[in-house]
Amino acid sequence: MSDFAKSLDIVSFTTYNREESNNRQDKDMFQIIVDSAANIPAELVKQYNIKVLSFVNYVNGEKLVCFDPELTYEEERAKGKIYYDAMRNGADVKTSLISTGDFEAAFRKVMEAGEDVLYFSLSKNISGNYNSARIAMEELMENPPLGRKVRIIDALNASLAQGILAIYASEMRDRGMEIDEVYDILKTYPAKMNGVFTVGDLKYLAKTGRLSGSAAFVGNILNIKPILRGNKDGFIVQFKKCRGRKAALNALVSLVCDNIVDPENQIIGIAHADAYEDSLYVMEEIKKRVKLRGFINTSYDYCTGSHVGPDTIALFFMAKDRELGA
Repeated sequence: MSDFAKSLDIVSFTTYNREESNNRQDKDMFQIIVDSAANIPAELVKQYNIKVLSFVNYVNGEKLVCFDPELTYEEERAKGKIYYDAMRNGADVKTSLISTGDFEAAFRKVMEAGEDVLYFSLSKNISGNYNSARIAMEELMENPPLGRKVRIIDALNASLAQGILAIYASEMRDRGMEIDEVYDILKTYPAKMNGVFTVGDLKYLAKTGRLSGSAAFVGNILNIKPILRGNKDGFIVQFKKCRGRKAALNALVSLVCDNIVDPENQIIGIAHADAYEDSLYVMEEIKKRVKLRGFINTSYDYCTGSHVGPDTIALFFMAKDRELGA
């Protein structure tokens, strides 16, 4: 791969002083936490001082921790290929939730260290994770360790829709903002943070009940590629249908370029389930039409990726609302 192609994956978005960043652990008064569905690459997790609680999958009965904090971008992509190749070959994949007990233990540890907690959750309408975290928060706040607090923001979406919000929170924290200031601003963002995606094989949507088996079978034969999105309530819904993969990719590009607001201050997220070349195509097409702050391009988290399947590609960006002209 050329140095240029590599640079598309590794983008620095920071605007604060690097020396301040290196010392920020000393002055942080709140910790940002996400679950691994937030899809933040491990190198950015370290850069932005974000804590990740990992989902656990089981592949043919073997335990797989979905997030590895030590992987490089290239290693994450290579591991993603192995995972999605296993799905293509019919692997039995089971996903699981993060328990209330695990949330409580993670939140308590931060609070006992003298910091507040700001957690960005996967949509409550596609996962039970939010409810587990909410129960943990309520139990802790009955007698909060060291008087600290927990704030939860439901991203009403998945993947980098969560992750980008967490990165914005980190930047606000670095500017000296307190947790409630950050919370009050970012809790309004899910109403504008869009996620749009297309899949490679409709059978995975049929497995989740979002499409009937017969419709998936016929759609695959006719090369129908749906565009799906997270609606304003955090449910996954079908937006439109395209004939062929290239038409679907171009439709995603147009949805971003026609609806994005303030692009020069935005990070666009791209998550792909072993569809790296397609992700590069989408990036280049968007760059031809709008000037952006930057991209995050990463392999799709295994937990949510298991429900949409190999070759899925998803884009995440801020618009004026979640309707996208619907």
